Amino acid sequence: MIVSLSLTSLFAQEQRGKASYYSRKATGSRTSSGERLHHDSLTCAHRTYPFGTLLRVTNLSNGKEVVVRVTDRGPFIRGRIIDLSWGAAKKLDMLAQGIATVEVARVTDITVPLRNTDTLVVPEIEFDFSYLNYEHMESWGKANVERKIERIKKGKRKIIKKKVKK
Repeated sequence: MIVSLSLTSLFAQEQRGKASYYSRKATGSRTSSGERLHHDSLTCAHRTYPFGTLLRVTNLSNGKEVVVRVTDRGPFIRGRIIDLSWGAAKKLDMLAQGIATVEVARVTDITVPLRNTDTLVVPEIEFDFSYLNYEHMESWGKANVERKIERIKKGKRKIIKKKVKK
């Protein structure tokens, strides 16, 4: 009997279990993905989800939820399913307990809040630069070009001398 499982079916399921969080002292340390950890970021560590996956974590004791991004591997303590950043734990209101029972689900649809286009007023901008005086820039540009040409010529002479010596 051949059983095939797709990754979408494995990652589509919700998980319930214990969550812990990183200490604020962990700020600046590297995660498994190579990013630096910051205590205010909304990131997490998960054993199986790919890096960059967005997860919705819901604290089952108070109903608060937060969306976090997977940047690290772990937790490696039996019974825990996710390690949250300090900022995510604060939003879930679990700092005092240290460990909370949570539900973790993959976020598949994200709606970015947009401003209503009816209320958007774009100011009129005039691009008139006729008042600028470019006379001084011409002489400055010529002098710089001449200096650069001289430096390049000097550099070529040195390279030619080195080639001759070898």
